[in-house]
Amino acid sequence: MCQLALTLFQSVDGEPVRVRTARSGNLCLFRAGPERGWPVLLLHSVNAAASAAEVRPLFELSSTVRPTYALDLPGFGASERSDRPYTPRLMTDAVLDALAEVRRATHSPRVHVLAVSLACEFVARAAGEGPPPASVTLVSPTGFDGSRARDGAIGSTRAVPGMLPLLKTPLVGTSMFSLLRRPAVIRYFLERTWAERAIDEAVFRSAVETARASGAHFAPLAFLSGHLFSADTDALYEALPPPVWLAHGTRGDFTDYRRADRFVALPGWSRTIFSTGALPYFQDATFFPQWQAFLAGAEALLR
Repeated sequence: MCQLALTLFQSVDGEPVRVRTARSGNLCLFRAGPERGWPVLLLHSVNAAASAAEVRPLFELSSTVRPTYALDLPGFGASERSDRPYTPRLMTDAVLDALAEVRRATHSPRVHVLAVSLACEFVARAAGEGPPPASVTLVSPTGFDGSRARDGAIGSTRAVPGMLPLLKTPLVGTSMFSLLRRPAVIRYFLERTWAERAIDEAVFRSAVETARASGAHFAPLAFLSGHLFSADTDALYEALPPPVWLAHGTRGDFTDYRRADRFVALPGWSRTIFSTGALPYFQDATFFPQWQAFLAGAEALLR
């Protein structure tokens, strides 16, 4: 399925890797960079038109210095988009399967992970279930806002009862997604993410393209109904093995990190605030060298 999807869409300019898994379906990773070094796995956010294109600058820069992989999460990009339950469990399994593939391909037990927005929740869960990552970078993560604590039962979600069946009806869900995938609407939301009119046009083109693919609506409808948001992230983030770097911007729609202090105070955590939107590595050239310094520090601790 991945090979077929790739004839329509490729998130980043890397070699596609097809990974068939029993629990998370057919995944697509993209890889580039040298054969030696501690590898990096990059994970994009979740929205109506998401893909690994959202981490393209990091993929391109990182691949000049180390083995670099970017995953299209289930339901997005060139990974499987079948009609199935899209849940934190599925996404966490995909992260675990991707990490296993990176370790196998690079013969490296140590893998750095960077995740964006909602994918940070999946990484936090995966870190507690498999071999710990060499480091974790959380870019504009969910679960740190001041709206409510996320101390629900393990495995619980913030799904709105009855909403997903409603969204799956052609009258509601199909119409809503048809609206969300319009180029003007995609541009509107990207401008809110960037907090300015000048967005990355390559991301815009990728978003428009991926939102048109067959099955593109299944995962976003689960996202809109709250089924992909975990209600137990307090425990997940508190248990994250260090080192952890929290990075986020101060402009746009994703700026509420009122509860971050309790986590940044944990041993091995650090935090950098950028004067950008939610994807600071697109707007601030200092992000990459700061990230590389963080990775180097993590490697020094683990050698």
